[in-house]
Amino acid sequence: MTFLKTLDSKFFHSEIPAKPMGKYAHFITIRITESFPLFQTDGELNKARVRAGIEHKEPISRLAMFKRKQSTPERLTGRELLRNYKIGNSENCDYNVEFSKTTPDCILYGFAIGDSSSEKSKVVVDTAYSITPFDDSHLNFTLNAPFENGTMSRQGEVTSRINSQDHILPQVFFPSIVTLKDPTESGFLYVFNNILRTRHYGAQTTRTGRVRNELIGVIFGDGEIFSNLYWTQKIYDLMNDGGKINAPDPLNEDDVLEAATQAITQLMSKEFISHTDFIGSAFTPLLDEVKSITSNETKLTEMLTQANAESETYAKKWVLKGSKSSDSDKKDKKGSKKAATATE
Repeated sequence: MTFLKTLDSKFFHSEIPAKPMGKYAHFITIRITESFPLFQTDGELNKARVRAGIEHKEPISRLAMFKRKQSTPERLTGRELLRNYKIGNSENCDYNVEFSKTTPDCILYGFAIGDSSSEKSKVVVDTAYSITPFDDSHLNFTLNAPFENGTMSRQGEVTSRINSQDHILPQVFFPSIVTLKDPTESGFLYVFNNILRTRHYGAQTTRTGRVRNELIGVIFGDGEIFSNLYWTQKIYDLMNDGGKINAPDPLNEDDVLEAATQAITQLMSKEFISHTDFIGSAFTPLLDEVKSITSNETKLTEMLTQANAESETYAKKWVLKGSKSSDSDKKDKKGSKKAATATE
């Protein structure tokens, strides 16, 4: 079943291949904070000391959005949809506990179950960095937990339930490239839809962590392209040289998107891989067509069903077959040990 009319079928495989075949789809994304999210480890916001830009060589500290902080919410969005439409064996999937091994989530995003079986992720996500420095991108808040009457004291007792926490500010921008290796058309749409739909990232996602993903393009190629950090540094150079960074004021979203698009175009012109770019006005028809599929319940269900069928076929050929044989090998080994013990 074919879903997209704006793309040539040459960009996709007809089925999920067992070996790397050199087809890559890169989703060019700007992640924009819209509340006060927390991307942290051990109680502190994640950050890194790096060079400000490619041309601007002074070091600065930047907020870091680790890869798991990006991929986990997106794959959970996909799993939620599969369960909602009762597609495949998604009911038996429990993230980080039990994997069905057959759903698009398991096959595309990967899984590992001890020594029994595993599948390497075909979705590659790297750490993303804020365009603006750490000092201009976060704020410390004092948090408290009042009594029922809304005050911090009751019957002469003052509660000690008070704490402080660094939060990332709204309108902080994290350029991020999500790469899908060897995509089928439905697999491409599955990952695309997950990026578009995911709205919360980081800790405490029920109360904060609102993030919007603004896709500015898709690049197909026969290899991987530059890193998130390199792209971020190029954006910083363009915006700083254009006088668009005026701390402590937040960046203007239109300026960021313009600089990000310009940076992508300039950097891709220096790449040594074969590639086809859908950036700017060339990306609009594709984005509109994808949205028409993901916003239509019938088309969405058909896409999810097709993605699940491809994943199940792949799993039967390359995942379940191997795990069954390995299980039988283990049983044979146990049997041999028992036999040897009995003989002795």
